[in-house]
Amino acid sequence: MSVMGDNHGFGVDIGGSGIKGGIVDLDTGHLVGERFKVLTPHPSTPGACAGAVREVVDNFGWTGPVGVTVPAVVTNGTVRSAANIDQGWIGTDANALFAASLNRQVTVINDADAAGLAEDKYGAGNDVSGVVILLTLGTGIGSALIHKGVLVPNTELGHLEVDGKEAEHRAASSVKDAKGWTYEKWAAQLSRVIREYEKLFWPDLFIVGGGISRKADKWIPMLEVSTPVVPATLLNTAGIVGAAMAAQAQA
Repeated sequence: MSVMGDNHGFGVDIGGSGIKGGIVDLDTGHLVGERFKVLTPHPSTPGACAGAVREVVDNFGWTGPVGVTVPAVVTNGTVRSAANIDQGWIGTDANALFAASLNRQVTVINDADAAGLAEDKYGAGNDVSGVVILLTLGTGIGSALIHKGVLVPNTELGHLEVDGKEAEHRAASSVKDAKGWTYEKWAAQLSRVIREYEKLFWPDLFIVGGGISRKADKWIPMLEVSTPVVPATLLNTAGIVGAAMAAQAQA
């Protein structure tokens, strides 16, 4: 049964391994009840993912608008890239795809952008009035750039070249794992990347997410940067919450 409260929304977060969703209290940023997760189809084609998203939404009996994240650049509802999903997504009108599958209004947003919106409003950035940059440190580096609650979408800062190498090829957490680096060695590389972002954007705060953020106490103190860096607080619910926020904004 759905819980259609006065200020409840619904978000679905499509990841490389799982598709998870839930009802969000948009006053608090908390989930209403538990989230529900299904495995991401392989291959993760648009049609297959649309079916999985429908399964997640139907599990709750939700009847209102839905927000959906994808790990890709999204402009005006159309997917322009494909990271950790099938290449068939490129050029897909994702808003129309999911709206047809779910028979309702759907808003599609980049996954890092969704997490950034959620962290800015309900999480680590909720008391910062200036420029906030969220970085998701995983297989690559996802990014969200937000100023006073307003998102600049699809920044893709992980692809910025830093000293002759893409930022995410230099400092994603997957690079640390692949090369067997210590936190200290990895933090030195991440510092080089963050200093480049500082020169370009002069943010007031960096929020770092991804699995490695759970051990932030082991490496944030090693960063040699000027801007405060804090771990994300919403963890694996941020995408769901941000997707629900995006759907509400378009309703």
